[in-house]
Amino acid sequence: MRADHFPSERVHRVALVNAVTTLLLLFIGGLVTSKGAGLAVPDWPTTFGYNMFLYPWSKMIGGIFYEHSHRLVASAVGLLTLTLAFWLWLREQRKWLRWLGAAALAMVVLQGVIGGLRVILLEETLAIIHACLAQAFFALTVSLVLFTSQEWTRESQKIELSEAARVRRLCVLTTAMIYLQGFFGAVVRYTGTGIQLHLLVAALVALHVALLGARIMRLRLNEMKLLRPAVILMGLLILQLALGLGSYIGKFTQLGAFLPLFAIVALRTTHVVAGALMLVTSLALTLRSYRHLTFPHSLLRQGLPPEQFSV
Repeated sequence: MRADHFPSERVHRVALVNAVTTLLLLFIGGLVTSKGAGLAVPDWPTTFGYNMFLYPWSKMIGGIFYEHSHRLVASAVGLLTLTLAFWLWLREQRKWLRWLGAAALAMVVLQGVIGGLRVILLEETLAIIHACLAQAFFALTVSLVLFTSQEWTRESQKIELSEAARVRRLCVLTTAMIYLQGFFGAVVRYTGTGIQLHLLVAALVALHVALLGARIMRLRLNEMKLLRPAVILMGLLILQLALGLGSYIGKFTQLGAFLPLFAIVALRTTHVVAGALMLVTSLALTLRSYRHLTFPHSLLRQGLPPEQFSV
């Protein structure tokens, strides 16, 4: 590790803990929605008039348990994000990374405010924004894990590839599609409408993930930083399609009446989490494609733009 990035190892650990805790928060948030407990606590920022951190554990029963746990874990994420942003601002030499940490702190504060206003104003639109911002924040926390890792603090070994431009574009498009799918998923979860668009974008996501995975595997790259997330992404796609089918049956068909409640809750919650994992896996693959792939110098010396020799 370079001397000017000495604190990165400790900062990286904080970033990793923050990302894992954020994933836990997404899981609990999915449980809150799946169990219909989002408004179990009617006030904010207090909890039934109590200071949120002093609310008696003995009263955390039923939906209150899920909603109040969501608030407590969200507070932990906020504290971790504050710590990370503070360390980055004091120690990190890369100015853009310091500002990215500050952006994460601003985003987590905004997320908390939107979540609180959702409770007070009872607006479904705020619930959808809250869900989409949660996915974006999780993606940002995972980006910070990558950027504070030794992979980003050391010089990258470039892989010369004539298809670099096309692989990068496909990565970006796939990541954008997955995020858009998350938006339509939030609309379905909170309003019960928009299932046709959700299914359409799901098909497009499946197509793009399959194309991206096949292209990276066809290139036979020995770089596991690209191959591994591509394989994981395809595995998550299969899992997500199965979970989506189960969630659809449980919510929109008569067969759902024969499924136990815990199965429906588990399917819908895991569906949300798997979608978030697909998003960050695709994002990590995108970031690594820009860091590790480069165009062949022999072709660049000919004065050809990369698009002309992307097969």
